[in-house]
Order: sequence, then structure tokens, then C-alpha cells
Amino acid sequence: MLLDHIVHFIDDELEAVMSDLVKHKLNAVKGGSHEQWGTYNSLLYTRNSYIEFLAVEDKEVLQRSNHPLIMHLKHDLPNGSGFGTICIRTTNIEGLKKVLESKGLHTTAVFNAQRRTTTGDIRKWKMLFIDEEVGDSLPFPFFIEWEEPDSERYEALIKDGTVQESNLKLTIDACHFQVAHPRSVAAQWGEVLGIKPTGEEENELVLPNSKLIFQHGEEKERLKKVVVAGHEEKLQIEVAGGVYEIGKRFVRGDFL
Repeated sequence: MLLDHIVHFIDDELEAVMSDLVKHKLNAVKGGSHEQWGTYNSLLYTRNSYIEFLAVEDKEVLQRSNHPLIMHLKHDLPNGSGFGTICIRTTNIEGLKKVLESKGLHTTAVFNAQRRTTTGDIRKWKMLFIDEEVGDSLPFPFFIEWEEPDSERYEALIKDGTVQESNLKLTIDACHFQVAHPRSVAAQWGEVLGIKPTGEEENELVLPNSKLIFQHGEEKERLKKVVVAGHEEKLQIEVAGGVYEIGKRFVRGDFL
């Protein structure tokens, strides 16, 4: 399994967020609308993952939705913009559901989802969530299976200009989470992802294309910092309540 994307909730107009990123030579683009949820997004792609900036487009539709990700957004947004959760990519979501349930975890049904792009195309995928109460504790990652193979999906994204050469130089090197009990959370996530925790404090999980690091904090348990490698400049920026550490180092390989 790979890190597919990070969800960053935005309590504002997405254009301002995109402008901030472009100012730092990060190619963020309009994504499209999730008409069934009342949301829309902007996207910053890397070589094998991406960051989704998710905002409200239709409040009435949003309020009627009980989709797990939207319930999470509705819980977090009243406190302002910030990181929401992460998504893990799989190629067999139905099989994954059975594996998780065999471990005693309760899951949702597999959701079919789609987004209408700015060009009018429809992109489709399936989603799976661990069934848990929405609150200030760190939510488990959710899972996605794309309709198209990664190579075909990226070929289409390159063709329509969503992914440019600068995007393909980037990787999401690490995600830093703030939690009350790092070692315990790393063990729980490791059980879900089938990964043994590493590091001196056993608080890290290494995916093929990124690293998940759990650190102690007393505030609401959420993702706090994203480390992006492969940029032409070294900088640390705060965008809509989320910290991005940008570096030149290219750490992880090609997983397309």
C-alpha cells in the first residue's frame, strides 16, 4: 500500500490557497466538484501522491451528507482550516475490507465516488473507512482504489496539464502527526496497515513512498506537518493552518 493523498480542509476560497502555493513555485491546480457531497477541491500532485485542498461548495448538500470524510470535515471546519486525514492507496479494496474485519476492525461499506473535473471529465474511485466516531482523536487513514491503473491515471493528468514536470520531481517524504500516545498510535496504525513500527521510540511507520511519524502533543490529534522533497528551494510555509516543510532532497523512488 502507498500514501495516496493528504486531505487538507479549507474554510475559505480555494483560489487564495492556490495563489499562495503558486507564489512558492508549487503547481497547484483546480480539481473539480464532488456534486454528491457539496465540496470541491484543488490539487497539488507529486510523483506518486498528492495533496487535496478540500472546501465547501454547496452548504445544503454538505449538511445532508453522512459520508465519513464529510462528517470529519463538518467536525473540523468550525475551528478553521487545517489538515484532516490521509488516504492510503490499494489495488484490492474489497480484499482489504475482509482483512481489516478479520482483525476485529469494523469498517464501512465500500463507497463508489466520482469527481467532475474542470474539463467536464468524470474520474471514479472506491473508498473504504474504518467505522469510528468523529472527534478530536486522530482518525485512522481511509483507503482508495482508483478505477484506472496509476500509470494510465498519471498519463491523463500529464496530458491535461494537471501534472507538470515540476510536480514529477516532488515526493511527500514524511507526515508528522501530533498525538497523546505516539507509540500506542503507531502500533494501532501498524496493525491496520500491516507494518511494524520502527525508530528508537517505535513511533514511525515506513510506507514504500512516504514515512508516518507520530509525535507527542496535548492538542487535538491531527496531522501537523508535511515534508515535501524535490523542490528547487528550501523553505517552510504555513498554508491555511497546515505546515509544509519543503526541501531539495529527493528521498524516495519511482512508484508509478
